[in-house]
Amino acid sequence: MDTNLLAVATLVVVALIFDYINGFHDAANSIATVVSTRVLTPGKAVIWAAFFNFVAAFTFGTAVAKTVGAGLVDISVVTFAVIFAGLVGAIIWDLITWYYGLPTSSSHALIGGYAGAAVMKAGWGAIITSGWTKTLVFIVLAPLIGLALGFLLMVVILWAFSRTSPGRVDHWFRRLQLLSAAAYSLGHGGNDAQKTMGIIAGALVAGGYLDLIDGHLPIPFWVIMAAHAAIALGTLSGGWRIIHTMGSRITKLQPVGGFAAETAGAISLFTATHLGVPVSTTHTITGAIIGVGSIKRLSAVRWGVAGRIVWAWILTIPAAAFIAAVTYWIVAHTVAP
Repeated sequence: MDTNLLAVATLVVVALIFDYINGFHDAANSIATVVSTRVLTPGKAVIWAAFFNFVAAFTFGTAVAKTVGAGLVDISVVTFAVIFAGLVGAIIWDLITWYYGLPTSSSHALIGGYAGAAVMKAGWGAIITSGWTKTLVFIVLAPLIGLALGFLLMVVILWAFSRTSPGRVDHWFRRLQLLSAAAYSLGHGGNDAQKTMGIIAGALVAGGYLDLIDGHLPIPFWVIMAAHAAIALGTLSGGWRIIHTMGSRITKLQPVGGFAAETAGAISLFTATHLGVPVSTTHTITGAIIGVGSIKRLSAVRWGVAGRIVWAWILTIPAAAFIAAVTYWIVAHTVAP
């Protein structure tokens, strides 16, 4: 095996490892609500979520993958070392936040790491401003949209079922929550797996195994399947520390609240994926859970926990970028750029 092919193969493996960790780290996004309401056991919930993470391969396009692969960083400055360092930055930050049980964004860790390595190599000119503008805007919008939709859905549901007995409402929404959890897992897989696709496609371009078509980045079918398989396997492993934080430490949920939060999150993710925006599934579902919890009273939300989560969100992109930049410097001075 020649050196170039070996380097590309190594990067593909590292990217899929990140994708696996993404699923592992973000399993809470898909199953925390359905587990905390006891609609499904943790074991059944991860199987349910992983299945729909994979099915998303046949549901959505590759607009997000193309944004990540060629819309955030100038593809001409992307080398094996840049991609490797970006993935290392994202993986290390994900593992740090998993250890402390913080539901941060694997997506933002990835794009932060990718950008940090590129800037270390070629300076700020490596950043494509237009691609980052919509991404940064949605860092703020994603949790707010999730919060607003979660709140509104709860208002509508409470009004529609105001004359129905609590027992019957609980009975119906335990079943409906299976559908909302499936929809959210579909959106989670559809948006998050594409980010790894973009990185792998970038590695193939850097290695000379893939060419841009009219300036656009094509995504091979095998890359789509591999990315969705990796994130589904990661979800199967589950990140139980984060599931506890998401499912019960932010606010207490009933099946009706779980349904509203998951549905709000799914709508947000479907919209962002259609627009090709690499949003944070973590931010989206956290905002939705807070919106649902606040319908009772603001004190129903544990704002101290929410505050820690927000600080972790703020730190994610710069922290992953810093780790990736340091990694790139080490690689560039010990191996080859």
